[in-house]
Amino acid sequence: MPSQTIQWFPGHMAKTRRLISENLKNVDAVIEILDARIPYSSQNPEIRRLCEGKPFIILLNKASLADQRVTKAFSEHYTNKNTVCIETDCISGYGLQKIAPAIRALCEEKLNRYEEKGMSGRSLKAMVVGIPNVGKSSLINKIAGNKKAKVENRPGVTLNKQWVDTNIGIMLLDMPGVLWPKFEDATVGENLAITGAIKDDILDIESIAMALCGRLRQYYPKELCARYKIDTLPSPEDMDNYDLLSLIGKKRGFCISGGEIDTERTANMLIDEFRMGKIGRISLDIPNF
Repeated sequence: MPSQTIQWFPGHMAKTRRLISENLKNVDAVIEILDARIPYSSQNPEIRRLCEGKPFIILLNKASLADQRVTKAFSEHYTNKNTVCIETDCISGYGLQKIAPAIRALCEEKLNRYEEKGMSGRSLKAMVVGIPNVGKSSLINKIAGNKKAKVENRPGVTLNKQWVDTNIGIMLLDMPGVLWPKFEDATVGENLAITGAIKDDILDIESIAMALCGRLRQYYPKELCARYKIDTLPSPEDMDNYDLLSLIGKKRGFCISGGEIDTERTANMLIDEFRMGKIGRISLDIPNF
């Protein structure tokens, strides 16, 4: 079964690009939140272009679900003179204490100018951007200490900009999640679908699960076999991803009449277990730099 080409660009995402451009002049820095499991796939190329010249913070969020070695490699790769990369988890609060010091360090010259003008103590402002369902609102609420941004575990919830005050001296502008018009690399679209950045109800869940089978087979075969009690993992030549999905369903007892495997139920289970971290700490983007 061939992989599907995934494209998804609702009208509100075009609006988000306009909002980003219009509000850049009102902020001192930009915080881009990436999914630590897919740092490359979740980095919207248009955001860097739109925000060029602004001090930049990259948060590798959901780090507790990702392969630690891979996350560390991406963190080192993204860090440079104008960019600080921090590993975070908005559920546990891991890494969040590093955000304010990093923004102040990047904006040191501006803060010094404020102090010279007798404006010390003035709050810095940062725009929070990222793809849908990457954890922007959850992160803001964790920093703010209360629920000020709407949160749901599905993409496309925040549709308008929201200013949120915090107790760390930083005003945050929460922007709606924005994808880009076309995924040049099919792998990027698949990774976004697997992690939930694209709405499940517009996708062929079995095709997405097959793509996940391929990633797990290639990068995390031990975790795959341990979770689904597979004694020996056949090679792709001997068993394609659809048959591997069927094998997982068989191991879970997802059979229907005539002994046929319910691959749709298996696909939903596999995707859910990946997203909840039950298969292990898995990264789908493997660095090649």
